[in-house]
Amino acid sequence: MNIFLTGATGYIGSSVAVHLKNKGHAVYGLVRNPEKAAAVQALGIMPVVGTLDDVALLAQYAAQSDAVIHTADADHEQAVAVMLQALEGTGKTFIHTSGSSVVGDDALGATESPFIYDETTPFTPMDIRRARVALNERVLHAGRERGIRTVVIVPSMVYGQSLGLDVSSDQLPVVFRKSQEAGIGIYMGEGLNRWSNVHIADLVTLYQLALEQAPTGSYFFAENGEASYKELAGYVSEALGFGGATRSWPAGDALAELGDWARFALGSNSRVRALQARQLLGWQPAAAPVREWILSQKKQA
Repeated sequence: MNIFLTGATGYIGSSVAVHLKNKGHAVYGLVRNPEKAAAVQALGIMPVVGTLDDVALLAQYAAQSDAVIHTADADHEQAVAVMLQALEGTGKTFIHTSGSSVVGDDALGATESPFIYDETTPFTPMDIRRARVALNERVLHAGRERGIRTVVIVPSMVYGQSLGLDVSSDQLPVVFRKSQEAGIGIYMGEGLNRWSNVHIADLVTLYQLALEQAPTGSYFFAENGEASYKELAGYVSEALGFGGATRSWPAGDALAELGDWARFALGSNSRVRALQARQLLGWQPAAAPVREWILSQKKQA
């Protein structure tokens, strides 16, 4: 299958691209920075130099591919609209990547939410995530009404070494960095907020299964366990040689340094269950749980 994948230099995108290439697919990867094209090509991915704003390029590669996997930007409405238009009426596959912060709250680390969401649970997103949820709905609607096989994959906190380029994930590297700077495991606020998590090796398998099997209009959370940020800080502290000791990073200080990203990425609760992926696709996560993986970084830290 010929696959056009956006975000080919990213953590999720390059990992998915390499996994699908290893499964025998031909992957054309959108590369924003021309200087990274050679590195992408070295992975066996055919680089397509351009950005999400290059609408003619997106339409061309979407139209000539058997499937499109969008991992570059969960909020880029124009790019998604262009690629859906190019695929309309073809029955081809469009997989859109979102993120489980869509169900997040504004706890600022102060509380553990009792709410756990599966793919069918109603929720009201924070204002900062309303547009993302609306875009997810437009993708799903296209699967029902526009002759496209659409899928939305919603990863939780992703961890593990990249399977593609040497790039890091999003949330845990910040915990590692701030903990290293402070000489103690760091969590935001009280650290009581909990996030579900998934290993990158299990996540790429979910993309493969979705590509091969998912019915149109499918929506899949991706998770295989959960932990509070205080627990994660303890694991990181052990990995860094700080004996598991932890300390609060006041929420106001975190927001001042990292902006609203800290609000939804470090301070919120995002507790989800990947029931549909397991039941509809037979997805069986098998990689190391988050605590085991963090502690395995002791030698590298």
